[in-house]
Amino acid sequence: MPAEAPNEETHGKAWKKAERKFSSKSASEYYDPCQDFADRSLKCMKRNGFDREMCGDYFQAYRDCKKNWLNQKKAAT
Repeated sequence: MPAEAPNEETHGKAWKKAERKFSSKSASEYYDPCQDFADRSLKCMKRNGFDREMCGDYFQAYRDCKKNWLNQKKAAT
């Protein structure tokens, strides 16, 4: 039974959580506030027999998080 894909509300909440994690941590080349999204993408792939089409929303959530994070890093420098 596939899990529900993230909708805008859950995606927004998850980004806010990642943003808080990012804001409260000191800069580190090893820290990735989007790791939770990456983990969810991999779990979805495993659940759905590695069918990428079934997990498109998870991949998009990861890309959005990464884009926002990189834009924040760029603006901070």
